Amino acid sequence: MTFHRMRRWSKDTIAAGRRHTVGIKSGGTVMAVGDNKYGQCDVSGWHDMVAIAAGNVHMATNTGNAHTIGLKSNSTVEAVGWNKHGQCNVCDWCNIVAVAAGWRRTIRLKSDGAVVEVGRNNDGECNVNDWHDIVAIAAGDWHTIGLKLDGTVTAVGNNRFSQCNVSDWGDIEAVKAGYLHTVGLKSDGAAVAVGQNKLGQCDVSLWRGIAAIAAGSNHTVGLKSNGTVVAVGWNAYGQCNVSDWRDIVAIAAGCAHTVGLKSDGTVVAVGDNEYGQCNVSLWSGIQLPNN
Repeated sequence: MTFHRMRRWSKDTIAAGRRHTVGIKSGGTVMAVGDNKYGQCDVSGWHDMVAIAAGNVHMATNTGNAHTIGLKSNSTVEAVGWNKHGQCNVCDWCNIVAVAAGWRRTIRLKSDGAVVEVGRNNDGECNVNDWHDIVAIAAGDWHTIGLKLDGTVTAVGNNRFSQCNVSDWGDIEAVKAGYLHTVGLKSDGAAVAVGQNKLGQCDVSLWRGIAAIAAGSNHTVGLKSNGTVVAVGWNAYGQCNVSDWRDIVAIAAGCAHTVGLKSDGTVVAVGDNEYGQCNVSLWSGIQLPNN
């Protein structure tokens, strides 16, 4: 197996949260639409950004608070939004190569393969201090996933629905985490998933030719190598209605919406738009992914 792509620490240039969407422009500035109750869309002053992450949470009446994390070209980090649990306390971070945002917490991957988290740890989702040789990270609501250099996967946190049962995975080159499920992309373009499957969000065993994956709260999205997109799982808001998308080079999944970056730097979105999180039709010049 080869992991030369992963060693470059793949960086997301679009991100979808519970009620907001964020994108990095080719010049390193950032755009955001959607709910801004806690200032999670206050990114207009950011610059020199190379990756972003948006806090995502399942849809419930007592949720929706979110934050946004940005990784700068100098390997430092910016954060805006909800900070009740210290999830935005990132100003002293350095030598960071990747970031991920869960509910009430933020994860950082350091250049030496170590991982550190800040924020809520009620389910042990921040117990990553002994991780090493990590090349990618993902955050679910209450669990955290790490992809190791050898293609195996490790997990901590809530495991009520077996969403952390990834110890037998191998040959993995990307990982994503939803509310109560975890998805992995294999080097041969197949996908694997564990966790809650009540809505079919783990029904990815027949997928082939996949180049990238994304996990929403209860849906899973796959970008095929030919630029088309597939999706399974919860579709109450039309968040899985992506079969007509073409020329897509990156995807992101929020709680109940899905975002696609096209090869020309424009963006498409489907799903829940109650807070305007899908109002991306006028975006252009979004930075294309580095993988």
